[in-house]
Amino acid sequence: MEVKDTLSASLKKMETREGKRMNMFVCGPTIQDKPHMGHARTYIFYDVLARYLRYKGIRLFYLMNITDIEDHIITKMQETGKSWEEITSTYSAEFFDIMERLKNKSVSYSAFATDYTEEIIVQIKKLMKKGYAYEISDGVYYRARKFKDYGRLSKQDLDQLITGARVEVNEEKEDPLDFVLWKKKKEGEPSWPSPWGEGRPGWHIEDTAITESTFGPVYDIHGGAKDLIFPHHESEIAQMEAISSKRPMVKYWIHTGHLNVDDIKMSKSLKNFVTVEDALKSFWPEAIRIMMLSMRYSAAVNFDEKSVIDAQTTAEKISILLHRVNAQEERKSDKADEIVERIFSPLENDMNTPETMKEIVGFVKDSLSKRTMTDEEKCEIKYVLSKIEQVMGIVHFPSLPEKSMDIVLNLRNDFREKGDYDSADRIRDSLKSQGIMIEDTEEGSYVWW
Repeated sequence: MEVKDTLSASLKKMETREGKRMNMFVCGPTIQDKPHMGHARTYIFYDVLARYLRYKGIRLFYLMNITDIEDHIITKMQETGKSWEEITSTYSAEFFDIMERLKNKSVSYSAFATDYTEEIIVQIKKLMKKGYAYEISDGVYYRARKFKDYGRLSKQDLDQLITGARVEVNEEKEDPLDFVLWKKKKEGEPSWPSPWGEGRPGWHIEDTAITESTFGPVYDIHGGAKDLIFPHHESEIAQMEAISSKRPMVKYWIHTGHLNVDDIKMSKSLKNFVTVEDALKSFWPEAIRIMMLSMRYSAAVNFDEKSVIDAQTTAEKISILLHRVNAQEERKSDKADEIVERIFSPLENDMNTPETMKEIVGFVKDSLSKRTMTDEEKCEIKYVLSKIEQVMGIVHFPSLPEKSMDIVLNLRNDFREKGDYDSADRIRDSLKSQGIMIEDTEEGSYVWW
């Protein structure tokens, strides 16, 4: 299996450590608002990457950070008058709920940044001791130019780097490129004790403290959206490699492209985002996954309603196929394995999920076109669908009794409104014989128990 590594800008063969182990870290959300479809795109991709690696027999530990103290959260405090604890507890719960509903269940551990303040302070002390950090009136900063490879990940020359993107301008800094490691407390801000006074960690140091304490100074995969390459991931490398003197910090850097609206990146600051919560009101989670997985993970693509409507149609066809074969037990066979191998083969080439989706759509279309199927064919199809669900998470199985009950009750209500009480009673008695009791009201009939 090969993946495009951002650092080397080339395809690299993925290799495991002893015992087929791999560690993966993905930058999680800053929990100060509702998750939007841009978040869905990123985390669905890494969920499928994790699922596929595990499907291949790799013992993957998937770590995600949760940024629960950062400038945007401070701004939210000032706008709402709420405490940072209230803001982060509310939106972290919502984030986990949305991820669960999207079937993103592959994260091994979610690490909250504020749980790692001691580890953050230890890292800053080491950087100061080695001469990579210095203190001024408002905090502690990293000497970016002292790290000779700064700019290597983003392929930028230091003199041409754009400063200011999450890097505060401060005339006291030795160099405009230097970034903050510890911010000293301002009035009304949450703070923690440190050797440099009450304050809070900088954004970049949170992640290296989390990854070093969990994985050590070197690990396998680091993921996140492309807008994090500079300065965030660039600064992570500078911090960790300066502390440990071991490189590369990460073997495979994998970045997802932006989800745009009218060719403009979907973001909360621009107010051009669609929340996942709103999308789930109209579409199955599997449809959202299908839409995202039909896009090349590294490309910048536009979000449009037609794409998700088409994905919903695909999800429904997959579900129809499942119901046609669901009465049978899934059965592995040479033919079924050949189909599964053909479907997942594109994932070996830099996680080409669009090609895999094409293979899935073709398999579903061919299967639905059969007027009759033998029991053996049904067993094989169910086996293939189980593997598709295991890796892609796109097989929807609605609760048919609930949906069927709505149809039956609506029909009975129609009979009652037309005065055909004999037909209405036959439906009621038939349901009762199956242990289903209904309650008649002036507004209609409802399941009682």
